[in-house]
Amino acid sequence: MSIDLEALYIDLHRHPELSFQETRTAGVIARELGVLGLEVVEGLGKTGVASAIRNGDGPVVWLRADMDALPVEEQTGLAYASTARGIDPAGTDVPVMHACGHDMHVTAMLGALERLLATKDEWSGTVVAVFQPAEEYGAGAQAMIADGVLDRFPKPDIVLSQHLTPLPAGTIGVRPGTQMAASDGLTVRLLGRGGHGSRPHATIDPVVMAAATVMRLQTIVSREIDPREMAVVTVGAIHAGLKNNIIPAEATLELSLRYPDDDARADVMARVERVVRAEAQASGATEEPVITTLHSLPPTINDGDATARLVAAWERAFGEGIVVDPGMFTGSEDVSWFAREAGVPLVYWFWGGVDPERFADAYARGAINEEIPTNHSPFFAPVLHPTIERGVDALVVAAREFLA
Repeated sequence: MSIDLEALYIDLHRHPELSFQETRTAGVIARELGVLGLEVVEGLGKTGVASAIRNGDGPVVWLRADMDALPVEEQTGLAYASTARGIDPAGTDVPVMHACGHDMHVTAMLGALERLLATKDEWSGTVVAVFQPAEEYGAGAQAMIADGVLDRFPKPDIVLSQHLTPLPAGTIGVRPGTQMAASDGLTVRLLGRGGHGSRPHATIDPVVMAAATVMRLQTIVSREIDPREMAVVTVGAIHAGLKNNIIPAEATLELSLRYPDDDARADVMARVERVVRAEAQASGATEEPVITTLHSLPPTINDGDATARLVAAWERAFGEGIVVDPGMFTGSEDVSWFAREAGVPLVYWFWGGVDPERFADAYARGAINEEIPTNHSPFFAPVLHPTIERGVDALVVAAREFLA
């Protein structure tokens, strides 16, 4: 009996789980793998799942799907919209939604595995399926590697993965070279001297220090980076104080930095540190700021030869005009750790989930950003068909291209 992929997707969408908390999701995946008659290894990197189809001699192809959700309150109005809640790492009760499409990633992967099993007489080699937790934390891939996934399964000759994005359903987006940016998440603690709000002269105000730092950080990209180059410096959160008449002793900034390569990373990081320390000094701080790296993700770089092979294979399978170059995305991913640790090529692509007519209409009116919800939006809602089918087909064609 074949997997009801639509029902599976709806179930996963209704029951999203935060990073490293994907216990129900992992259970659903393990159940479906068991029904397919595949070996199942659970608990890799805490909640990750992996399996393999061993089909004689030949190349080893790794397929990866991430499975965690986000602390977002769903506002799609769908009949199967999530009402789930979870506890985030800070202990806060938060709404949870599959606002990035990882439920579709899992669905397509399971559909692809079923198809590959049904066509074993047409190929040989090994397919390893990796269901990864905590992509949104940038930590799940390394957690699975630390837990021995590369030792417990045949090592890959190539790593393949895909991601849902707001392109027209049926479309595949991929480019050789850097597909997604490198990223660092930083926490910056600005240390002042607290006191009474009526006596600011007796304090070193970290709120003013934080405000000045935020504004100066924005000049790194706008005034220091060549406009022809890519860099992003975002201050996503500011935490300071508890009451209007108390000047706090410290303020915390949370930064997200993006760049295309390691050289740009070193340059932007140095500029950020210079600004942070200079603004603290300008504010009269007697203690140095504390800068902590929360995560560091490498650029997602597609192997040129392997990408060209896949584009040709998809065009043979789906026709011309289906595969497009979406440009480099300034978002970041941790999938490349699998390929980097194994020393093998990676190809990472996107596939569309937007109703094609809706997309075309919004594009014609210059209203893509206003009317087409992107990943991480509370309105992110892919059309089920042909999104599911194209996600399955893209993975199957890609895997078969590198199997014997």
